[in-house]
Amino acid sequence: MSNKVTIRRLPTGVPGLDDLLGGGLPEFSFNLIAGTPGSGKTTLAHQMMFSLAAPDYRALFFTVLGEPTLKMLRYQQQFSFFDHSKMNQSIRFVNLATELLEGNFDRVLARIAAEVKEFEPSLVFVDSFRSLVQSVRSEEQNVPDLQRFVQQLGMQMTSWQATTFMIGEYLGPESESSPVFTVADGILWLSQNMRRNSMVRKMQVVKMRGQAQAPGLHTFRISDAGLQVFPRAIIEPADVVGQLAAGSPERISMGVAGLDEMLGGGLPAGYSLLAVGPSGSGKTILATSFLAEGARRGEAGVIAAFEKSPSQLLNTRLHALVNTGQVGVINTRSLDLSIDEILHDMIEMIDRMQAKRVVIDSLSGFELALAPEFSEDFRGSLYRMVAELTSKGVSILMTSELEDRYTDLRFSPFGSAFLADAILVQRYVEIGGQFKRIFSVVKVRGSDHSKDIRLFDINNDGIVIGECLSDYSGLMTGYPRTNP
Repeated sequence: MSNKVTIRRLPTGVPGLDDLLGGGLPEFSFNLIAGTPGSGKTTLAHQMMFSLAAPDYRALFFTVLGEPTLKMLRYQQQFSFFDHSKMNQSIRFVNLATELLEGNFDRVLARIAAEVKEFEPSLVFVDSFRSLVQSVRSEEQNVPDLQRFVQQLGMQMTSWQATTFMIGEYLGPESESSPVFTVADGILWLSQNMRRNSMVRKMQVVKMRGQAQAPGLHTFRISDAGLQVFPRAIIEPADVVGQLAAGSPERISMGVAGLDEMLGGGLPAGYSLLAVGPSGSGKTILATSFLAEGARRGEAGVIAAFEKSPSQLLNTRLHALVNTGQVGVINTRSLDLSIDEILHDMIEMIDRMQAKRVVIDSLSGFELALAPEFSEDFRGSLYRMVAELTSKGVSILMTSELEDRYTDLRFSPFGSAFLADAILVQRYVEIGGQFKRIFSVVKVRGSDHSKDIRLFDINNDGIVIGECLSDYSGLMTGYPRTNP
């Protein structure tokens, strides 16, 4: 007979963090919040504390040597999560700087134990003795006492009937020898990286005993509301048997007369379509028609526009669709974006609107909007994003600007055509001394499609597909100068 212990998981109050931890913080666990200076460790601790603290669930926050308590609170109260009504009732701050500066570590431990016994907190935080560690080592004195203090403090924190946190500035190699890392049940690692004038913050759950956590590095931002974590999309194994049983997917209309026929009856629902072409070839107009057709059929849509500002976007046919709530616009004007951040905003809007169609206009602008750290792995990150979106059953139209060299045929400037289930190519040709636009369907995965190359024009109603160019040879491989 097995009596399995059930561990309660505490919600952190930090958007996205519970998903990283595997459902929340294990109650009565001893956790370490570590990382580089300025990465957000204290802000994270305060955000969790103010979210969890209540009259019957009190928090005790020890400040060790870092900045004075009043100075720290002066800045922390600028965040919206800071609740003055909880001060001294649900939350108490205790400064231990005097005891530590005297070098009497036993006295520090006794003071901590006495405060815990008197206040009976459910949450205990110690922030941060790391600067003391550095000063003692530089003076080469009391090092054995300090190491014993750190180890005993960690052991005491694990024995309290409280969820405890130790906050400190640590470097990666030190984690291998520090006793705190061995004793800790959970370790959160925060960092900030500078690349070409771009700053990106990342978080890693190094360890969380008793529950599965999201692996890898995940980006987060600090705003007036505190931290928000954007968990990295992890591709789940595909249900191949289920997909086969479902049979051929439903076809959806693109909203352009003649294009559905070229695609073999429309775009299969849940597919990703890549429309490539040079500047001015009509990619954004195609995307607008795609969303407008969805709205006409009662299908909400979402667009993330990286080449146009929202005001420029709303001067098009999308204006009425956005105003009536049929199409949602993702804000992409922030600097140093990560794909996981954009994906988070997309999924949030898709779920809220029950959207069936998504437009990314364009991948070229998307790559430029990303922080350098993410643009270097653009193909891999984009693959995860497309897989996550299509797994939700939405149909995606991605546009990509492609320089028309007239002498070669390419489908993507960064080799991402493999991501798409279907590809449309828009190009220019010269016929009779004029530039003409042409359309062709390169592929529709698992489906027959037209092999024709067709002329098309753009008028006030959108894209109008014209005659087939089957009588002309070499239009897609050269720079033709022919007269009809």
